[in-house]
Amino acid sequence: MTKEQYLLEPALYLVPTPIGNREDITLRALRVLASADILAAEDTRALKQLLAMYKLPVRTIVSYHEHNERQKSKELIAKIVGGNSVAYCSEAGMPLVSDPGYRLVEEAIAQGVRIVPLPGASAALTALVASGLAVHAFTFLGFPPHKKGRRTFLARAANREETVILYESPHRIERLIAELRQLCGDDRRCVLARELTKVHESFYRGTLGEIAQQLGSTIPVRGEFVVLLQGQSTLAEECSSRSKE
Repeated sequence: MTKEQYLLEPALYLVPTPIGNREDITLRALRVLASADILAAEDTRALKQLLAMYKLPVRTIVSYHEHNERQKSKELIAKIVGGNSVAYCSEAGMPLVSDPGYRLVEEAIAQGVRIVPLPGASAALTALVASGLAVHAFTFLGFPPHKKGRRTFLARAANREETVILYESPHRIERLIAELRQLCGDDRRCVLARELTKVHESFYRGTLGEIAQQLGSTIPVRGEFVVLLQGQSTLAEECSSRSKE
């Protein structure tokens, strides 16, 4: 793998970073990180660790997060207009997906700046393809609201025809499963993907009732969770098949 710099056109480069295993990064992403004039990062410490692991030069790194994104978006896009290349990384995974960056892209479009998205790691898709649930149609909803609008949000998720993908923290996973049981009943299929790509990566498959009973015992309430909920359409297909048996 070559680590030398190569010429980047002035543009906004959206660079996915590993969601756990540091080997899950593309050669193209490494070349962009080594060559961009400015690196913008949601977590500058995590990015510096990644650069150090691959022995990449530490260039100008700007902190960009949800609390400063309005101001920093204008500043970074102005840098691109002035002839610089800017690469943006969220803390882990695909930028903007349940992470900051929307305003940065919005400002780039408004100023006519080229946007170059790089493909890469995504917790939602990684969990989906190994879930065993239908993949021909799915909806990604990210983290549920903590308070306002939560019930409405989850009710809409429960009524989707297709597979639903949610993110949840270990502190709220038991509450989320309990709420989904109330809305969907005990028999709706559910998959929990925990610590994806890490040493303790685990998948737990079953009904909501079964998953609820296992949480805290055979399912550790630690690490970040991806929650996948069976859609109404495949649930109806299963019920129809059972009635014909």
